[in-house]
Amino acid sequence: MVTVSTHAVNEKGHLVLGGIDSLELAKTYGTPLFVYDLSLIRERARAFIQTFQEQNVPAQVAYASKAFSSVAMYQVMKQENLSLDVVSSGELYTAIKAGFPVERIHFHGNNKSKEELLLAIEHNIGCIVVDNFYEIELLKQLTTELNQKVNILLRVTPGVEAHTHDYITTGQQDSKFGFDLMNGQADLAFGQVYQDDYIQLLGLHCHIGSQIFETIGFKVAAEKLIKKMIEWHQDYDFECTVLNLGGGFGIRYTKEDAPLEPSVYVKEMIMVVKGLIAETDFAMPEIWIEPGRSLVGDAGTSLYTIGSQKEVPDVRNYLAVDGGMSDNIRPALYGALYDAVIANKLDEKADETYTIAGKCCESGDKLIEHITLPKAEPGDILAMFCTGAYGYAMASNYNRLTRPAVVFVENGKHQLAVRRETLEDIVHLDLPLTMEKE
Repeated sequence: MVTVSTHAVNEKGHLVLGGIDSLELAKTYGTPLFVYDLSLIRERARAFIQTFQEQNVPAQVAYASKAFSSVAMYQVMKQENLSLDVVSSGELYTAIKAGFPVERIHFHGNNKSKEELLLAIEHNIGCIVVDNFYEIELLKQLTTELNQKVNILLRVTPGVEAHTHDYITTGQQDSKFGFDLMNGQADLAFGQVYQDDYIQLLGLHCHIGSQIFETIGFKVAAEKLIKKMIEWHQDYDFECTVLNLGGGFGIRYTKEDAPLEPSVYVKEMIMVVKGLIAETDFAMPEIWIEPGRSLVGDAGTSLYTIGSQKEVPDVRNYLAVDGGMSDNIRPALYGALYDAVIANKLDEKADETYTIAGKCCESGDKLIEHITLPKAEPGDILAMFCTGAYGYAMASNYNRLTRPAVVFVENGKHQLAVRRETLEDIVHLDLPLTMEKE
């Protein structure tokens, strides 16, 4: 059984998160509020690492930090001996400020700027995942000018289509990411880097999508990449030492979702790689993976304060909260589904059907289309589960709403990890008009 949370109910009928009454958290920090239970994140991180250790396979487990990045979260990942996947200068700078070991940072992105690559090279990060020919040229220029070597992986698209939403499928041929493994682009990229004086090619990378519940896609992708690595070994006597199979492992948002334990995905990958390697004289590569959502997704819970209601007879009953698409764009963007409860009424019968509406000036700002809850009243606290991935990370100031606070909880303790934005924060980059009216 996949652990979905450390939720509990206390004697008051209140939702408890990480050993703390959720109403206490809402009162202390205000709402909307993201609450992360660190115990679940640590459990997941250790399970990934333990699986590789049990299989006696060298590995790096890199947190795909686009799911949620902050100084404190990076420090949690450092404590758990994970590596880190960043995709921008902002994420890289945050990792540096967090004191994250630079040798365990991997830099992704399909359009890295010269300035971003320069930042990565100057800080001597562990690996740059090269996405295109333009990036190869930039790296050759910068490494030559700086007289500095860099480690890279070539990101390839293996032609594997995961069963997920079109917007979060990345491994198929028609993708903005990577060198195509099927049409010769990957071979051409290999030819441009494998004998370079400064660019050290470690191996290959792929990522086939997100929120995936099946193992077959990962197995097929692993097989295709291993065969290409063996081909380069046979043709050029080149040994790829790293195989990065990405992430995308699914989590349970609602009862309809049926994710696998993280160890299942990892074991299937390892078995495919071991089987193919055993048939050759090719050395076992180090396997890297990049879980993001599966580390922090269901460790996160959003707390909202319920406000107005609007009943449309024979249609629906709207229940409005003090957040919405400004702190969770996924329902509007992907049609993502979530479950929720009224945190202060867990001991009451759920017999009212609501649509949970956000406060943004958009008709499509609905967090949950249909949910059965106890009768709600203004001031009640709504807890929406599994919001730890791509909630705060994709939050905006749309309608000039302030972004929520983020709180970490663990074993009865809590701390502020990201403070709530203020109204002054909203305008601090604005400049007054200085041009005179003509």
